[in-house]
Amino acid sequence: MSLAAKLRRIALNQQGLLRAESFGRGKRAVLRAIERLGYVQIDTISVVERAHHHVLWSRVPNYSPRHLEQLVRERKLFEYWYHAAAFLPMADYRFSLPRMRQLNGERHWFKDGDRKLMHEILARIEAEGPLRARNFEDARASNRGWWDWKPAKQALEQLFMQGELVVSAREGFQKVYDLPERVIPDWVDTHTPTLDEFAAHLIDASLRAHGFATLVSMTYLRKGQQLRESVKQQLQDRVEAGLLVRQPLGKSGAVYIDPELLESRAPRSAAQLRILSPFDNLVIQRQRGREVFAYDYQIECYVPQPERQFGYFCLPLLYRDRLVGRIDCKAHRNSATLEVRSVHIEHGVGGDFEELMSAALQSFARFNGCDQVDIADAQQAAINGKVQIPLA
Repeated sequence: MSLAAKLRRIALNQQGLLRAESFGRGKRAVLRAIERLGYVQIDTISVVERAHHHVLWSRVPNYSPRHLEQLVRERKLFEYWYHAAAFLPMADYRFSLPRMRQLNGERHWFKDGDRKLMHEILARIEAEGPLRARNFEDARASNRGWWDWKPAKQALEQLFMQGELVVSAREGFQKVYDLPERVIPDWVDTHTPTLDEFAAHLIDASLRAHGFATLVSMTYLRKGQQLRESVKQQLQDRVEAGLLVRQPLGKSGAVYIDPELLESRAPRSAAQLRILSPFDNLVIQRQRGREVFAYDYQIECYVPQPERQFGYFCLPLLYRDRLVGRIDCKAHRNSATLEVRSVHIEHGVGGDFEELMSAALQSFARFNGCDQVDIADAQQAAINGKVQIPLA
């Protein structure tokens, strides 16, 4: 077995995607999944079920959005920024503090901060309890900024990113803001980590989530040369201590992995097909996808329509232990219909593919609140440009 093939199996096993019920079932399984993954990205796009629910449904067979809501209300999870907006394990709260400290007193997304307005908002929440953006009336609502947000919403988000407010819950998809001292449990360590502690956390989190990692993937979208140098030095220290081995891999240079994990027998893959979210932890880093899975993935909702190859919201297809293609879907909730707009198969598949695809589509439709699947224009999937498999 090649190094890439073994790494695929290892990554999928760590990610809970190699076999059914890797994390179990129900709310506890959802927490175990997030603790293993390190984060689950939140996204607003709802062409199909939102990304955070989709990622968890892919790993927990009986997943329900109420599981996530309950874990947030029980203070097992918190909401902040990983490389994007995300749900994170509450135990990792202290590792969000470096970003909060960095942003305190500096602008986040906005051209200027209104400190007076921010103080007024903090005072109201302290006096009245948790509030949403709609609870704030703003006479300057015509002075709008990014995403057409009114100033009060901008101030709330700045306070949130600085750590002066936290999200205590969501109502619908609207954030409910509160003071950290009323939300963060007493058992949580709130000491800001040192640079080396933060670097060690990034290494451990990456290895736990994927089984292996590159220097680039561990510091993905993390700012600061000093942080990268600390990660690099700690990796070298672990290699010298025999805790990790360094294996050359493509343009990444090398992957770091536990030698016992590398030498052990590769986990077996089940006969399954999964329709993944574009924001799934498995595919979020394109370089890892290219070098380990021979799969170059880019979500195309941000690509101008004339330049799209696969569709507005194309979803990765995981077949056994390979990412083999992508499918563009849209959930029409009023008619309870999942529309399949296109399917593209890029790697060879087995004789059970059609049956597995049919089952996966039916399951995905139910997850999206749909009871029927509409395959546009009698869509057929081309396999390696030679074989045609009807999906209807």
